[in-house]
Amino acid sequence: MREPFLLFLIIVINFGLLLFASSTLSISYYEADAFFNGSDTVHYLIKLSCELFGQNDYALRVPFIIIHTLSTILLYLVSRPILKREIDRLSTVLIFIALPGSIVVSLAANGTALLILGTLMFLYLRQLDKRIAMYAMLVLSLFLSKGFIILYFLLFFYAVNKRDIVIMALSLALFAAGMYMYGFDIGGRPRGYFLDTFSIYGAIFSPLLFLYFIYSLYRILVKGGKTLLWWLSFGAFIASVLLSFRQRIAIEEFASYMIIATPLIVSTFMNSFRVRLPKHRKLHKFFATLVMALLVFNSAVIFANQYLYTFYKNSTKHFAYKYHIAKELSVELKKRGISEVKVEDKKMALRLKFYGIEDSETIELEKTLTGEIEIAYGGIIVERYALINQPI
Repeated sequence: MREPFLLFLIIVINFGLLLFASSTLSISYYEADAFFNGSDTVHYLIKLSCELFGQNDYALRVPFIIIHTLSTILLYLVSRPILKREIDRLSTVLIFIALPGSIVVSLAANGTALLILGTLMFLYLRQLDKRIAMYAMLVLSLFLSKGFIILYFLLFFYAVNKRDIVIMALSLALFAAGMYMYGFDIGGRPRGYFLDTFSIYGAIFSPLLFLYFIYSLYRILVKGGKTLLWWLSFGAFIASVLLSFRQRIAIEEFASYMIIATPLIVSTFMNSFRVRLPKHRKLHKFFATLVMALLVFNSAVIFANQYLYTFYKNSTKHFAYKYHIAKELSVELKKRGISEVKVEDKKMALRLKFYGIEDSETIELEKTLTGEIEIAYGGIIVERYALINQPI
């Protein structure tokens, strides 16, 4: 009974932290565009949520927090055949929810959360050998996110290796259908983004954990034990690295297949740790402590994002800047009895529209250095705006 209770406790605490984090963010332009102009699954999901719970930040982000919670449970279930000890499985869950990439995915209103959930559901159904449900899940996933094209591509090579004719044919057909429906951009002038890709992966995992992720994939490649989870994680990593030599890639789509590899990371580390006598485990303990400390620090930075502007000379360089300003600005406008403004920045105008600030021809809102409306975080003034009456 202890393990289910601890898992439940971890999930509840994480859910609460994510709810708190959602209250510190504004809607971004891409989320506002998905809300007002989208036609995909994410659009209908956030539309439904806002109709049920009101047009606010909680309604915008709660669906993805719930999806992330379901993914956490599925990851735990997928890890059970790989990790035989309670401490290992719970460690996997803790690492997964503490990954900066996981936190961002759970808070951002986009298709990446659906991509992770669908992939884990597929892995769990295959683990249960529910083949009909598994095939249905693959077909359904085609309409959830274009990122599943990567899954079909990787599954094809896995099926070829395992001589699974059904999966081979289905994945090839779905890959062709996905390419027809969504396409896959490989055009443009070749440019190298290799270092950019690695730096972003380092931020998604935290640097030391990312290095150990690579080591874990390599060790399994050499020593054996190549599960479907390994094929997906390894394939996504190699494909993203190769493509990054030529073009900028949608890293969040490839990373979705990599951050679910936490059971492989924990398994590799614990196997190496336990084969050694206690007196020879000091280096492993030090490394584990260092990795976890850095992971917790990186995650804490995300939750405390509003208080970090003091470290930026240019506020627009803040990693969460595009998720700030709009909500606080709408509150300040409403305090002045203003529900309509003209904004030259069309992206900001669309974001303000989500909070009930419509377009106007009589009052113009301008970003200035000395405006009467000040937007501050942690005592640091980030932006100033001025209201200008326009002639009718």
